Amino acid sequence: MTITGQEDEFRQLFAEEATQRLDTLTSQLLSLEGDPADAELIASIFREAHTLKGASAVVGLDAITTVSHAMEDLLHELRAGDRRATSALIDVLLVTVDGLREMLTITVAGGDQSVEAAQLVSLLHDVGAEQPAVTTAPAPPPTLEPAEPAEQAPPAEAAVRAHPAPVDAVPPPRAADSETVRVPLSRLDQIVRLVGESASAHLRVGRLLSDRLGVDPGTVDEVRELSRVLNELQELTMRARMVPVVTITDVLQRAVRDVARQTGKEVRWEVRGEDTELDRGVLQQLADPLLHIVRNAVDHGIEPLDERVAAGKAPHGTVRFHAMQIGSEVILTVTDDGRGIDVDRVRSAAAAHNPAAANLSDDEALYLVFRSGLSTAGFVSDISGRGVGLDVVRANVDAVRGRIEIRNSPGAGSEFRVIVPITLAVLSCLLVRAGGRSHAIPMHSIAVAQGEAEVEHESSAGRPVVWHGAQAIPLSSLAETMGLPADDEGPIIVVTGLTRRHAFRVAELVGQRDVVVKGLSRLLPRLEVFAGASVEPDGSILLVLDAPGLIDQARRGRERAPQAATTPAPSGSVAAPGRSRLLVVDDAMTVRELQRSILERAGYQVLTASDGVEALARLAEGPVDLVLTDVEMPRMDGFALTEAIRRQPQRENVPVLILTSRTSEADRQRGLLAGADGYIIKSAFDEASLLQAVERLLGVRS
Repeated sequence: MTITGQEDEFRQLFAEEATQRLDTLTSQLLSLEGDPADAELIASIFREAHTLKGASAVVGLDAITTVSHAMEDLLHELRAGDRRATSALIDVLLVTVDGLREMLTITVAGGDQSVEAAQLVSLLHDVGAEQPAVTTAPAPPPTLEPAEPAEQAPPAEAAVRAHPAPVDAVPPPRAADSETVRVPLSRLDQIVRLVGESASAHLRVGRLLSDRLGVDPGTVDEVRELSRVLNELQELTMRARMVPVVTITDVLQRAVRDVARQTGKEVRWEVRGEDTELDRGVLQQLADPLLHIVRNAVDHGIEPLDERVAAGKAPHGTVRFHAMQIGSEVILTVTDDGRGIDVDRVRSAAAAHNPAAANLSDDEALYLVFRSGLSTAGFVSDISGRGVGLDVVRANVDAVRGRIEIRNSPGAGSEFRVIVPITLAVLSCLLVRAGGRSHAIPMHSIAVAQGEAEVEHESSAGRPVVWHGAQAIPLSSLAETMGLPADDEGPIIVVTGLTRRHAFRVAELVGQRDVVVKGLSRLLPRLEVFAGASVEPDGSILLVLDAPGLIDQARRGRERAPQAATTPAPSGSVAAPGRSRLLVVDDAMTVRELQRSILERAGYQVLTASDGVEALARLAEGPVDLVLTDVEMPRMDGFALTEAIRRQPQRENVPVLILTSRTSEADRQRGLLAGADGYIIKSAFDEASLLQAVERLLGVRS
């Protein structure tokens, strides 16, 4: 059918609608298997297939129309009472829905799916050829007779073999079409970002009122009203990205059903808290990890029928999915009543690659299931394996700044608990000061935050530890871990990662508040200690720390400490680079923070400024050993800054290194004539070249 020259536009619109209808069909078919006599549900399934058939015919997608029509005929017999909703029939209908989902993408793009459509129609006709008998034992999933060699099996057969439904995207929440408006996620992200920047600007205005006019912003009615409106707007924009957890439970239920039928087990699926809402991006990132967990629960957790009966258990196993919100976090729990995790087998498998694993406690060994490649005979199957695939769980949960907890009851089952922030745009954080700077640590990573006098601490094997209950937790200085001057006294916080805890001494606990977090630029190298950054009311940058990366950094520092302490510095040696103070000047925050991170990791003390005027002010505060500056900056550029430094007798020998995007020879000559000692092009910039240039200039001047 020709659609007035707008075929592409209408077909894209149909694809969006059809995706929702296929999601609804999957959910309803799974419900029908639990209640085969529900006439209202059968009628609803029929209407969905009928609507899909009519809409596909309008936009001229004949392959979709053909399959939908054949499915509608089968459902008509079911609605008329001429057929029963057996598991075998549900299998075929689910395979058809999966096939339609795959065909949809290809046909909308202009591909020919007539062969695939014929195979799905044949599958529907075959199951409709006779009335299936009702059986109590689970029937195997249907298969197609391959007309070609096995490696060229048709898509429908591949769909039967690959049982779980696709999870490459979280389906949109169900809602009446008249109550929803389709908005691209990128546009929502832009709105969230702009609202966050508006809130930051509002705080800066309040600070200006206080500093320049001596007016308390809280006493100004207009400022209070603006604060109220911005807070409400921020909350609404956050909620706009929220979707209920129910949008992925159908996929999980389908996985449980398919693995149970393939392994010949009887498994019940239970869901609680499906209305709990979560940031769509977070939920989409968790779809695949949760799929791995529920498949493993059925395949390796739930025992075969004879084993369960021998153990005095109910013949059917149960997998429960529970979601709930606690404060600013959502807890997603997958529980099974199977055999539990064999910790000894996990420990033995890990010890084959790392002998040190044999000495781990049961609690520590339990988390080895998240190691990539961990496998033993009887421990891994073609479907899943605790440890094979579960490394994906760990990686994805880390990516959304969450954590995982495992509860294991040998013989009674296991529980995987995934805890994530509701949204990644705004995090509830604990603000601390360490090494003269403020840092933010997400509250979900904080186990303990107390004054030093309230925490019992001592030394173990010559290294400081604190006691939390009966557990000795390593203690480090947060400032030293970050490469800053150490704080000798102060409160202690205990930070928790995926499998470990670590205590840090800080100078001060500033307080708790929500932080609008922005991701670090892709121009930055991988900085495992940082999860993001936020702009403070005074325009400064507040870095948000990543708990697992912080713990790893601290552990490496403790391992190096004994060797550093027992190795005296040779007399007359050159001072360590940590004694050199550098000033980085650049109006681009990303470049400024990139340089600072590289130089601080190399052991230097780093000051920063956003332009030449601010740089001269920082120089007036105290001496520096080297200045790195950009050229194009507001108020005073890099050339003028270099000339100003050279005019000051006390700083005429301070090395100046220009780092700029200006590539012309004329600009390079101008920089050198101004007094610069080096000139680096940003397009050729990397960590090694920067450090090499800094070391060379410091060596020359010394």
